[in-house]
Amino acid sequence: MDKMDSDVIVLNNITYHLSKLPPEEQMRIKHLKLHEMHRGHEEMHLEMFIIAMISLFVCQVLLMTWKKYHFKTYQFATLIAMWTVPFVYSLFARFPRFIVIWFLFSLITGSMVYMASKKRISTTTPRRVYRWFLFMHNASYALGVGGYILMMLTIFQLNHLILLPTNWALDIALLTLFYGIYYGVISRDFAEVCTDKMAAQIGYYVPQGMPVRRFDPTTCSICTNQLKTDACEPIHRLNCAHAYPFRSNMCCRLCCLQIVFHDFCIRGWCIVGKKDICPYCKEKVDLRKTFTNPWDKPHLLYGNFLDLIRYLVAWQPVILGLVHIVNTSLGLK
Repeated sequence: MDKMDSDVIVLNNITYHLSKLPPEEQMRIKHLKLHEMHRGHEEMHLEMFIIAMISLFVCQVLLMTWKKYHFKTYQFATLIAMWTVPFVYSLFARFPRFIVIWFLFSLITGSMVYMASKKRISTTTPRRVYRWFLFMHNASYALGVGGYILMMLTIFQLNHLILLPTNWALDIALLTLFYGIYYGVISRDFAEVCTDKMAAQIGYYVPQGMPVRRFDPTTCSICTNQLKTDACEPIHRLNCAHAYPFRSNMCCRLCCLQIVFHDFCIRGWCIVGKKDICPYCKEKVDLRKTFTNPWDKPHLLYGNFLDLIRYLVAWQPVILGLVHIVNTSLGLK
């Protein structure tokens, strides 16, 4: 009976059987029915709009204040919201593809966070962690750029050159763009957590006496594995400049030893972890001298774009949910 009632719509004393109409006509009839239901509700809609604007403004001020005075808790809460809100929405909306991909990503990323959080990490842990997040960075970058290009082709009606219908091309573009943006943002956040936890564990210590940092030019300063000059993976050197105060308004700069890293290790540290400091001595490093490719530099282009999305994915659904609760409690529809 409910199925028959949902199949029949009465509009302007005319009965429509949706099952007998094409999909385009069904959408048109449902849209007209929606307008018919909300006719004469202009004042109520104005109240709902005012409540939404005030709620957005107040929540934005509260979030900015929270971020300013308690950045660590804000960052942690944002990460949890980024991780759980889309998953909860997918459960209610029944999106099995996103649920499966989210579960696999959470399983692997959780194991990486667990390995990075140990008090005594293995010498291979930094390399594994950075390699995984570097893979996620490259994959999300490719998905985001590919989705954007396909969307532009669809807008300019060039999707027919690749034999894709317009509706298919737009759906694929939006889907790949969303996956690239979402997993790009959350991967960088989890990589930041792992980087901070492993930074205190990275280094070398003498076996006897007091623990003292020492430098070994034959080992990677991140993963502590041996450097092989004949291996297929290249190595990188960073020139770190230390500044020491000397008299008044003057400083004496000394160049430290050239620290050596594996290619995967230093790129993971710089790109994924968004670190522009030397992992060994924690001094500021000019990465332009090491990476000439502009896509390898942190805090540029795609990284900044991902940071702008974080608020929309993490906090916007929460704010809209609060607005919906307020409207329901006031009897506004």
